[in-house]
Amino acid sequence: MPLAYDLIETTWIPLPDGRRLAARMWLPQVERAVPAILEYLPYRKGDGTAPRDETTHTVFAGEGYACIRVDIAGTGDSEGVFDDEYSEQELSDGEAVLAWIAAQDWCDGSIGMIGISWGGFNGLQLAYRQPEALKAVVSVASTTDRYADDIHYMGGCLLSDNANWGSQMFAYQSRPSDPENRPNWRQDWIKRMEEMPFMAADWLRHQTRDEQWKHGSVCEDWSAIRAPVLAITGWADAYVNAPPQLAANLKVPAKALIGPWEHRYAHIAKLDPADFHGEVLGWFGKWLKGEDTGAEALPDYRTFMQEHFNPSLQNKPRQGRWVAEANWPSPNVQDRVMYLGPEALEDAPTSGQRSVSNPATLGQASGYFCAGMRFDNELPGDQAADDALASCFDTAPLAQPLEILGRARLRVAFSVDRPVAQLVARLCDVSPEGVSQRISFRPLNLTHRDSHETPELLVPGQRYEAEIALNECAHHLRVGHQLRLALSTSYWPIVWPAPEAAEVTLHLEGCSLTLPERRVAQEIAPQNPGAPHPYPTLQSEQLRAPSGRSETRTLPDGTLVLDTFDDYGKAVDPYHGMTVGSHVSMHYAIHPDDPASASFASDWQFTFQRGDWQVQIDTENKVTCDAREFHLWRRVTAREGAAGAEVLVKEWSESIPRGFL
Repeated sequence: MPLAYDLIETTWIPLPDGRRLAARMWLPQVERAVPAILEYLPYRKGDGTAPRDETTHTVFAGEGYACIRVDIAGTGDSEGVFDDEYSEQELSDGEAVLAWIAAQDWCDGSIGMIGISWGGFNGLQLAYRQPEALKAVVSVASTTDRYADDIHYMGGCLLSDNANWGSQMFAYQSRPSDPENRPNWRQDWIKRMEEMPFMAADWLRHQTRDEQWKHGSVCEDWSAIRAPVLAITGWADAYVNAPPQLAANLKVPAKALIGPWEHRYAHIAKLDPADFHGEVLGWFGKWLKGEDTGAEALPDYRTFMQEHFNPSLQNKPRQGRWVAEANWPSPNVQDRVMYLGPEALEDAPTSGQRSVSNPATLGQASGYFCAGMRFDNELPGDQAADDALASCFDTAPLAQPLEILGRARLRVAFSVDRPVAQLVARLCDVSPEGVSQRISFRPLNLTHRDSHETPELLVPGQRYEAEIALNECAHHLRVGHQLRLALSTSYWPIVWPAPEAAEVTLHLEGCSLTLPERRVAQEIAPQNPGAPHPYPTLQSEQLRAPSGRSETRTLPDGTLVLDTFDDYGKAVDPYHGMTVGSHVSMHYAIHPDDPASASFASDWQFTFQRGDWQVQIDTENKVTCDAREFHLWRRVTAREGAAGAEVLVKEWSESIPRGFL
């Protein structure tokens, strides 16, 4: 029988410099001190994450954990000024929060951190700093390397989501604190908007793996993390590399779990939801309560081995089965080398040359970079149309099944006709009917071929070598299917293109594909999470239902345009009575013959109302480029009252040299 608990809507956590952070707490009604679970985010405890929190912290509190959901400084109801993601201020404040929780009479001194994305990041980052009270971490959809595997850069290439995420954080940071919690809310609101960092521009100034990105990258010293880590993600998520990296490299107990899910906690995923609560309670039960949950004996790596299905942008069930590896790296996974031939993937080395060059519009079936952030229409579709524009290397139809688990590695010898160029590799499972399903992908900025810290311009015509380690995957190819390696010089709109159309010439004698082939004589029990148990949901009054749409069209001059609209709905919170609504539109455009025509725009709107109090915030963002610079612009318009009187209108603009991008 779950324990009863007290919900405290807002309490204040004092920091050493006098600032206070706002926290929401669920405290079990017991006479003894209990372990605590902390989730530490900039997304507003009162309304931003409240629907999700209702599905998690209520359950954990019922199982005897004090749950604390804290707003990062300068966000939600917390005091102070926000400066950047995973900043020194954020992490040092986090250490103070952990110490405060451990000192409360309702806490027994043992704390676990939980979080997805931002919270998954800072859970690892705080563990890296070794605060005494942090005893275990559940990190979902996170990264070990902020440059290699986040939303800004991949393979030294700029991701368009650097601009998209910057625009989202711009909208988020424009929101006011709750007047019921902050009497000075209006003064603080204006100050927040006036002093907001231009994050998309700030991140774009750091184009190589410098100290900006090394800070908070736990791969800098695996031995620094001393709290056991359960690392979880989903194959439809953008963050797939961290769980096996953590399982392979941490010196403390670490387990990897990858399901079919998108960027959501598994119990609320749209793609085959699973028992997330059981995984969390098993992990924290062992490391916070000392219970015999079997968490330490779990296989190192449990995963959903995907199979071919007819891919589409819409959410629908995956095909596959659960498997497990007792140890990771696993002796069941061995390298299998294939060689790039003039037209196909071969079993022996070849020679000759093959050109890679394509229109800048290749990538229309790529899907949204981080599926789970939009309403729908965000998954990668049939890759056949993109494959037709790419340079493809196929196996013959398979006479035996082929199972891949890990990161494939592409080795290329190449020359190029431009000083800056990209090479994008995709692995696809092609059915006998010709339907191409993406298994994995990864771009490489060829100026970064030797180093992400010190890139070098390419000399046209000179021969080089490079390696691309594609993103983690688990995929079973059936008999009769073909494995396809598709290469291109762009992948829009996920990857921001190089300034000029380039032609990459492959020197085939130096080109190979190494697959992490899995062969198992006898499978072990996968111990996969089962179906989710019933859980509470926030009983808000819905005034406008969520909805979404996507539209692709071609303008008369040939420019390809993708427009999306996501309405996150409008609802009244049952606890504090605030009505919150939001929506966003995004616009991507590029001309097939001109990579420098790439552009991105997004417009967000938030509305808040309680009684006579009413505010509306509109944020607009644009990013364009030419061959030499990126041009960023944004504007916030804040209104107050039923008449919508303007409180603040402010614009920012900045041009940043492209460097090696």
